[in-house]
Amino acid sequence: MDNNKNELPIEQILPQLIDHFRTENNAALIAEPGAGKTTRVPLALMDEDWLAGQKIIMLEPRRLAARSAAAYMARALGEKVGERVGYRVRLDTKVSSSTVIEVVTEGILTRMLQHDPSLPRVGMIIFDEFHERSIHADTGLALALESQSVLRDDLKVLVMSATLEGEPVSELLGGAAVLSCTGRSYPVTTVYAPPLPGQALEQAAAASVMTALHDCSGDILVFLPGMREIRRTHEALRNLPLSSDVVLRELHGQLSQEQQDLAVQTDSNGLRKVVLSTSIAETSLTIQGIGAVVDSGYTRVEEYSYRTGLPLLVTHRVSKAAADQRRGRAGRLAAGTCYRLWSVEEHARLRPAAVPEILRTDLLPLALELAVWGVKDPGQLSWMDEPPSHAVQHGRGILSLMGALNTTSGAAEHGRRMAELSIHPRLAHMLILGKSLNIGALACKLAALLQDREALHDAGGAGDHDIVTTLETMNIRHQSHARISAEAGILMKKLGVEEDQRNDLESAGILLAFAYPDRIARKRGNGSFLLRSGRGIMFKTAVPLSRCEYIVAVGVDDRGADGIIQVAAELNSLEMEQHFSSDIKEIKKVTWDSEGGRVKSVIQKMLGEIMVSEKQDPRPNDDDVAAAVIEGIRREGLKLLGWSKQSMQWRQRVAFMGFQHDEWPDFSDTALLNSLEEWLLPYLAGVRSRQELKALHAGELIAHRLSWEQRQQLELEAPTRLEVPSGSRIPIRYDDPAAPAVEVRLQEVFGLDRTPRIGGGSVPVTFHLLSPARRTVQITSDLDSFWRGAYFEIKKDLKGRYPKHYWPDDPFNATPTNRVKPKLK
Repeated sequence: MDNNKNELPIEQILPQLIDHFRTENNAALIAEPGAGKTTRVPLALMDEDWLAGQKIIMLEPRRLAARSAAAYMARALGEKVGERVGYRVRLDTKVSSSTVIEVVTEGILTRMLQHDPSLPRVGMIIFDEFHERSIHADTGLALALESQSVLRDDLKVLVMSATLEGEPVSELLGGAAVLSCTGRSYPVTTVYAPPLPGQALEQAAAASVMTALHDCSGDILVFLPGMREIRRTHEALRNLPLSSDVVLRELHGQLSQEQQDLAVQTDSNGLRKVVLSTSIAETSLTIQGIGAVVDSGYTRVEEYSYRTGLPLLVTHRVSKAAADQRRGRAGRLAAGTCYRLWSVEEHARLRPAAVPEILRTDLLPLALELAVWGVKDPGQLSWMDEPPSHAVQHGRGILSLMGALNTTSGAAEHGRRMAELSIHPRLAHMLILGKSLNIGALACKLAALLQDREALHDAGGAGDHDIVTTLETMNIRHQSHARISAEAGILMKKLGVEEDQRNDLESAGILLAFAYPDRIARKRGNGSFLLRSGRGIMFKTAVPLSRCEYIVAVGVDDRGADGIIQVAAELNSLEMEQHFSSDIKEIKKVTWDSEGGRVKSVIQKMLGEIMVSEKQDPRPNDDDVAAAVIEGIRREGLKLLGWSKQSMQWRQRVAFMGFQHDEWPDFSDTALLNSLEEWLLPYLAGVRSRQELKALHAGELIAHRLSWEQRQQLELEAPTRLEVPSGSRIPIRYDDPAAPAVEVRLQEVFGLDRTPRIGGGSVPVTFHLLSPARRTVQITSDLDSFWRGAYFEIKKDLKGRYPKHYWPDDPFNATPTNRVKPKLK
């Protein structure tokens, strides 16, 4: 055993922890960074009687941390990894029949629970670094508690965390005890060093590294958002005068185990290390010899847009909890320094903790796990944060497209096969179908590539964004490509396919369509495409893929009106129609074509919102045709129908009657458009065009809606013309139903002392009195007052302009005329 174990703070709490589990099944351990919980707790419990030959399974959030923890514990026992302490991670396992402590990660625990919920030969599950709130940890704990409740009342569960509050964990574990332990750390001096104006983040990080190399002892750990920033910082440092005793190392999840070990362990040549790392080094991992930390203050996480169904890789400011974790890396072995590339004011605005992964990421894998477990409602299980129902439903929708669910929303046989592959469901579906089509080797290479963010980033930045180009240019001497090839080989072995199978890169498109059936898109012009969901996406610049009829959009930046395509592949339309025939629905559409002025009837094949093909329908349904005509009239207005001048005046007269009597029908444009089915539909048989609509006498059609009594009343109370004293019959205008009016020359109404009334004598007619040139000189509905007053002023003006005309001094007794002067008797 490790001779230094008693120096670890966790030793103080171990006796209490051991005693607790001799009588209880659940507990939470809150131990600060540096306490030693990850490597000491499993060793302290491995010889307990209650374990009785069973295993302790410990879940770690990262592969590197799992392998590192297993190696440390094995060394403490004086053994090799795989004896009493082993690990099991995706595509890599080191365990034996004598293994008692098994460190697992990346859904391995979930697979064990799904395979046999009773977990035979497992006596305890430890959830380490639970404060990271990975979706695997949340899911594993929910399933483990369900198993404990239903099948294994003797199963022991321990949740360990560095920063999580103990009360919510205790409640989740049924009121379990919470044990606390301080950590072991040395003083860390914090230096706030934000980038200078105009200085790139990578340049600021390199400058702080140089300062740390000069002012601090030991190795330097640099936290950066992702591999892109790691490469740029690496390049920036190489351009600075680094001492010959300094070596640059990278640390991220895509490196081989050997390369990760070089970053974690003390340099064999005694050189000072500068380790450029992602957030992988925040917890569960002790990098030996660190004397200073340079923290960029950023982290990169995947968020999922359930509005569009597209993932988005987002760079965020770290939380205060994560910043403290990073800072603590400098004080593990001695006093250290942390250089923060932000200001004190910015630090005060950091959020306290990160958003749990289960609340922000793609829940398609979780939806599959729940279906295999037999749970429709996530609320049936115990969660720290219940997964959002809309996110789970979205995942189920994708699973349905893949045929992974049965009619009761449980896992179909295909879904269970997908889950057993322990890979993202999209890739699992692609692998299974790829094997059935004898292109399994290509499917494995694509799956390996799709899991490598660095290679995908390279594909997105290659100029044409074509993932097939990345496959074509793979060189096994290149670090990332060698890694991808190795992982593809492991997948091929697991899938049971050989390299000599058909390996046609042209089939990459259909394979990717299997993985991303929701991201099949069809060209709509100018480099833009339409996803089957109806969402628009586009290439930012013109690339060869812009000309393709169909693509599969593997990576999309979903910000903006249209998503920006980052990585894609061409999809052969014939293959798409063949393999997605069950998803392609035939739809008959009968619509009004405003441009052509007629009914358009087509048969469309639709893949979601994508129109795959269209042809004319020679025999559309008569009711559908009539409905399309009505839709066209509502869109373009009643002007599509034939309206004579008389019918328009008739509608205005009816409107006048309706203004006087509430029981009269409303024949306004709005009312007629709203009731087309009542008065027009019976007359639309055989009508398909604008020309045929014009041939309909719309006025006659609505005239039938008046009763005989109403038609008689209309003629009596709303006459079409008014006879004036000159003998002329003047048309009455009803365009204003409140004020029917006539336009008549003033001379024709001499002698008319009382204003005529219509509407049963209740409405005076408004007179627009005209000059001989038919220009309005007065508007009145009170002729008596006009003759007595305003007439004499108007007369002076008219007599001056029209001296030959008759302008009597007594209009009440003057002779009306429609000529210049009245005829002599």
